[in-house]
Amino acid sequence: MKKWIMEEDKLNLIFVIISGIALLVSLSHLLRGSLGFDSAWIAIVLCGIPILLGAIKGLVVDHDIKADVLVSIALVASVCIGEYFAAGEVAFIMAIGTLLENGTSRKANEGIERLIKLTPKTARVLKDGTEKIIPADQVNINDILLVLAGETIPVDGVIASGETSIDQSVMTGESLPIDKTVGDAVTSGTVNQYGTFTMRATKVGKDSSLQRMIQMVKEAEANKAPIITLADRWATWMVWAALGAAVITGAVTGELIRAVTVLVVFCPCAFILATPTAILAGIGNATTYGIIIRSGDALERFSKVKHIAFDKTGTLTHGKLNVMAVKSFNDCITEEKLLYYAASAEQRSEHPIGKSIVSYYQSICHTMCEPQEFSLLAGQGVRAFVDGQEVMAGKPDLLKTEGITIPEKIQKAATDYSEKGATIVYIGINKETAGFIVLSDTVREDAAAMISKLKELHMEPILLTGDNASAAQYISELVSISKVKSDLLPEDKMNELKRYNQKDEPVCMVGDGINDALALKSAYAGVAMGGIGSDIAVEAADAVLVSDDIQRIPYLIKISQKTMKKINVNIVFSMSLNFLAVLLSAMGILNPVLGALVHNVGSVAVVINSALLFVSKDR
Repeated sequence: MKKWIMEEDKLNLIFVIISGIALLVSLSHLLRGSLGFDSAWIAIVLCGIPILLGAIKGLVVDHDIKADVLVSIALVASVCIGEYFAAGEVAFIMAIGTLLENGTSRKANEGIERLIKLTPKTARVLKDGTEKIIPADQVNINDILLVLAGETIPVDGVIASGETSIDQSVMTGESLPIDKTVGDAVTSGTVNQYGTFTMRATKVGKDSSLQRMIQMVKEAEANKAPIITLADRWATWMVWAALGAAVITGAVTGELIRAVTVLVVFCPCAFILATPTAILAGIGNATTYGIIIRSGDALERFSKVKHIAFDKTGTLTHGKLNVMAVKSFNDCITEEKLLYYAASAEQRSEHPIGKSIVSYYQSICHTMCEPQEFSLLAGQGVRAFVDGQEVMAGKPDLLKTEGITIPEKIQKAATDYSEKGATIVYIGINKETAGFIVLSDTVREDAAAMISKLKELHMEPILLTGDNASAAQYISELVSISKVKSDLLPEDKMNELKRYNQKDEPVCMVGDGINDALALKSAYAGVAMGGIGSDIAVEAADAVLVSDDIQRIPYLIKISQKTMKKINVNIVFSMSLNFLAVLLSAMGILNPVLGALVHNVGSVAVVINSALLFVSKDR
């Protein structure tokens, strides 16, 4: 289907080129004798027939009057009195307008298909003590499933045995895997990081979390109605006004050619070009600054936005855990040595936290000891011998299980960091708490400046995140966002955005993860991070920041507003020109051919005015 649409666009472009050449030949009277007919007929057939068919379909099938009805009337009237060039020129200009509009708005939406691909096709079901692989859609409630390390969970359920860490970024955007044990809930589409566990299915088929998310994305896309162009919005009035003016002109002057000329000049050629040319220029300008805007409808929506909602992880922050501090509370162990013990012990760990510690240590040092007697305690941490010292790294529960107490001063110091959304890894050495390592997702360096620019544009920033309240509050304070909503699932974000839209306060959503796809579709307009963002988020958005440069978000709003202002100027000019041309036609000063040439003058002026958007700069 997509290939067919692309071929249709190419065919239409060929028709426009051929029609343009044919009109030039007709105007210069070249080859008329050789051809045996006026070459303007080529433009009438190639560009005019699709317009006529569209007008007939609109009237008969859709019971709707659009701009092409007026064009069809003028085209037929011109042909009837032998003014073939005028008819061909009007059809030609209309075809260019349609081609430009299609070129800026036709984008294949593959986001839903990508979401569907996330759905596991099979599930490991345990029945009568044996493992059986069945299609995921055949899993029943209360079935016991086996999930191996690295596998995607096929349905919603509760862990029956085993411990693990689950990557829930698909559903919540949470930057860290969540440790799970017996009795904890797990959802479809999330990934088992390591370890094997069994689970009891609680929601299957269309009721599972991932399938409900897919369905809501489809509904959000279906409910986002396209914006109707002004030419079509005023088409009914324009048709009756044109017919009325033509009839009055013919009745008063008694000259049919004047009436036809009125119909020709009344055709909104420059008016129709006013919108697509400005949109094409606005989208082209944005592209030079690393902003891809999907359509003219999207550009118009951005110009009306009053609030901008941000996801936290990967949008306002870098989306990666980094070691922020190392604190030693043992006088015999320096902070550098504490980090050495922790990194050496974590070498064999597959947990993202352990990998972050190892990566950080390797970036500042080169030597680590190979751990001995390494053991992974799922959901708690690791234990290993490093240089003959017993090292434990993990949660407080790990140390407490081994009978190691955590002094109050260490707990207090750790709390100061955790309240800012940081993750704390406690380090125990030889059965004593030696200190801890602080990891955190860091705020983008330009986030605060970007938020400040948005406020200057009278935009209200909002933070919507699946992360916990303390992390959300800490980040919001750093970037000066006062409105914060935390612990949100994709459906919760959607509902928050709907509240704004229902109050007629258009809101733009900025996100990067798969979990943001529903929010991006539900928002009045959506912006995705193209570099680190998931393919699904990119396909769901109305605009994409190719290099993840959030500093471009204010310019996206500004260029969309500039484009809409340019469209309004074009419309006022084209309408004024049409009104003047109607008066001159009624007075007999313009004939159909001259009237068609006036169209060219107006259309060229509109195109030049729109092209000025290309030189607009992000200051």
